Amino acid sequence: MKRSIDVKVASSQDWVDTVLADFPSFLRDHADCERKASGMASSFVAKYPDRVDIIPDLIDIAIEEMEHFKQVYDVMAAQGISLNHEIQKDVYVNRLMKLARDGREERFLDKLLLASVLECRGAERFKLIADALEDVELKRFYKALWTSEAKHGHVFVAFALVYFDETEVYKRLEELMTEEANIIQQIPVRAALH
Repeated sequence: MKRSIDVKVASSQDWVDTVLADFPSFLRDHADCERKASGMASSFVAKYPDRVDIIPDLIDIAIEEMEHFKQVYDVMAAQGISLNHEIQKDVYVNRLMKLARDGREERFLDKLLLASVLECRGAERFKLIADALEDVELKRFYKALWTSEAKHGHVFVAFALVYFDETEVYKRLEELMTEEANIIQQIPVRAALH
């Protein structure tokens, strides 16, 4: 069931062209993003151990994201592309996370919804990459990732709906998606997921 909402502004063709022009850099960044996504799901479990209704699903997401990392790593290894020596700071993600409000409940809601926002942007961009790639195996790989990211976008909203009123959830999600649209248009285009 669709729970998330669509991104407010589409990624540019310039972004697609930049990624295709330097696909090794995109793969390195993608690998970093999958590691961070696994860590984010795990951090919810660590910071909110009382949210027992969603912990099993968060653990599953953390494992799935680590499996995605391994898949990206395998693609990189087959092409002789090494991992980054350290995970690069992501201006987009950092700016998004600054939108999380203070207060335990407000922050919990915002972090869940920001996770959805990130997954929705990832899904949108993986679809663009899948559509643009000529390599059949890579096309199939990014199509599968697009589907998975879209599912995660819905799941994080569903988690929020377990603990918060639907009106509150969607009002805040709309606000965050609007802010995300501003951020994605302001940051420089690079061969990276964000």
